[in-house]
Amino acid sequence: MPSKEQRPPTGIAEEDWTATPPTVQALVLPLLERVERVEARLKQTSRNSSKPPSAAPPSARPQPAQEPSGRKPGGQPGQQGQGRLLKPVDDVDRVIEVRPERWAQCGALLLGEDPTPERHQVTDLPRIEPIVTEYRRHTLECVACGATTQAAWPAAMPKGSFGPGLQATVGYLTGRMGASQGEVHEVLAAVCHTEVSVGSIATLEQAVRTALAAPGTEAASYVQRQPVRNADETGWQEQAKRVWLWISTTPLVTVFWVLTTRGAAGAKALLGEDFWGVVGTDRYGAYNWIDPRRRQLCWAHLKREFIAWSERGGEAARIGQSLLAVEKQLFGLWYRVREGTLPWADFPVAMVPLMDRVGTLLREGAAGAEAKTQRTCRNLVKLEAALWTFVWEADVEPTNNSAERPLRRAVLWRRRSFGTQSGAGSQFVERILPAVTTLRQQRRDVLEYLTAACAAAISGEPAPSLLPVPQPTPSAR
Repeated sequence: MPSKEQRPPTGIAEEDWTATPPTVQALVLPLLERVERVEARLKQTSRNSSKPPSAAPPSARPQPAQEPSGRKPGGQPGQQGQGRLLKPVDDVDRVIEVRPERWAQCGALLLGEDPTPERHQVTDLPRIEPIVTEYRRHTLECVACGATTQAAWPAAMPKGSFGPGLQATVGYLTGRMGASQGEVHEVLAAVCHTEVSVGSIATLEQAVRTALAAPGTEAASYVQRQPVRNADETGWQEQAKRVWLWISTTPLVTVFWVLTTRGAAGAKALLGEDFWGVVGTDRYGAYNWIDPRRRQLCWAHLKREFIAWSERGGEAARIGQSLLAVEKQLFGLWYRVREGTLPWADFPVAMVPLMDRVGTLLREGAAGAEAKTQRTCRNLVKLEAALWTFVWEADVEPTNNSAERPLRRAVLWRRRSFGTQSGAGSQFVERILPAVTTLRQQRRDVLEYLTAACAAAISGEPAPSLLPVPQPTPSAR
């Protein structure tokens, strides 16, 4: 009987394949493998691969609908409304009293005061006008010797034509809202009635870059000292050069680095050569130098992998479907831990049968599935400890979503602007994105912080820190 390597391809009878000259077999087999790879790539969607939903063509099969809940669309009975609350009277800028003058029936004059009038508040925006400040530096003559002395410019005076508020607004619009320089030019003109050329907007971005230098360095040092982190990377373009944008995130501080490598050297630069904590990642090989016991593989990525297996047929489909069933149970237990309905101490005990089941299925796939699934199963068996770090470490998440979500904003930036046009532009990216992401994590006002940082840079003062402010310890009574 022919060996596995000599068996005829699917759809070709064994006697026909045996009668085929070896030179033709050697030509046909690579072509069939290539067709198989192309067909597998065409079947990839956001459900079974890392492709984003936006990459799907219009003809793509729609995402499967969620199971119906049985509830009607819209607000549910008993749901509390989320209407806009009235502000206190002291916070109102203008009050218009509306009083009736005469009774509608007889026309008699109405007098007195209503102690509880019906209130309605309208919030509006005034026309935004720029504030133009002119500095005049005088030169005066000494009354004794006649020598002249010119005053020094104030330390808080910007060297250029635009102040910290405008610098911060440009940084906010590009780094937080994702506007292009041309769009920022239009917003400033239409909304703020301020004419700023596109070239000047690039200059203002670099002023923000300078202001964020020290806070960015401090934030990077902070992140590298944390025991639990999540990391990811994506391609970037700097002029015609291929580079990579890396992210390392913690619950309160996130940093981005633009590096020339996507390999292990980049991961070591991001995490630190003396990395000692736990990091959540995808299955990318650049992190394989990390002890699997100090790494958590993303189960969201694994779920998409298992879906792809389930669509291949044969043994791969059986294993993929079985692993998807385990994955559903796994997240069910994890959600209970987060909700507080399953004590953390009971979580590892509940997970042991699922861990054993996953290990068994992966070894079955490594032994009997088709070649592509076999390779992935073997790799997962090598990294098996990294599947379960979240079971033993309370602060570790089973997914890498905390890194992927903020990185998605950078991906949209790259697609819109085709990367950056200089090293200075890349440096702006790796400073504004950490500031914006970190401030939002801490629920701090992004525009207020950027304004303060730019004002500090102009005055030569230290910029405010991006690190979280320690909460005061309650005093013992």
